[in-house]
Amino acid sequence: MERIEVITSVQRRRRYTGQEKAQFVAMTMQPGSSVSSVARQYGITPSLLFKWKKLMQDGGVTAVEANDQVVSVSDYNSLLKKVKQLEQMLGRKTVEAEILKDALEIAQTKKYISHMPLLPPDDTQHNK
Repeated sequence: MERIEVITSVQRRRRYTGQEKAQFVAMTMQPGSSVSSVARQYGITPSLLFKWKKLMQDGGVTAVEANDQVVSVSDYNSLLKKVKQLEQMLGRKTVEAEILKDALEIAQTKKYISHMPLLPPDDTQHNK
């Protein structure tokens, strides 16, 4: 049985869930099946299906080698953005701490000077 899909919207791109992508890629790995035949059957460009297949294979190998989970590119980029923001905040706080340290040194120096005993003017010492 052949399936025909009628697109009635003006939407430029169709969006596929991760589950749908995995299902299409799994179909390409069935005996007697090919990327081109699955792509043709479901109205997907073969290059897109090849890309999904490569991403799944690379991600799976990476996860196995690292003994870790694979993170999506969008999550990775989001985390990189957050790290950059935190580094900028740390830089600002470091500058603030240096300014406060310098101000504290200046304040302590002035406090020390203001607590020194006042010496009488030079002419009062000579009068005694």
